[in-house]
Amino acid sequence: MKKNIMYCSDSCPFCQRAYQLLSSKGVPFKKVHVDGKQNIWDEMIEKTGRNTVPQIIINGTHIGGFSELYATNQSGKLDEIINV
Repeated sequence: MKKNIMYCSDSCPFCQRAYQLLSSKGVPFKKVHVDGKQNIWDEMIEKTGRNTVPQIIINGTHIGGFSELYATNQSGKLDEIINV
């Protein structure tokens, strides 16, 4: 099973919404907090090419931030990615 990771910050409202959406779908994921951790922030940028949170990776697929997660869910593609 590939890892499901969310790079996040507890103060980020979009991170909170992403938590809620993934939890409602029953997707287990590891929260990787970037707050005050430059090495983790750098890791996130290297893996995703982005410098905003959340950054969500499901089954090895980089989804993006909350907007992309929401759109992927609305289109039905999220279920496909989850069930790989």
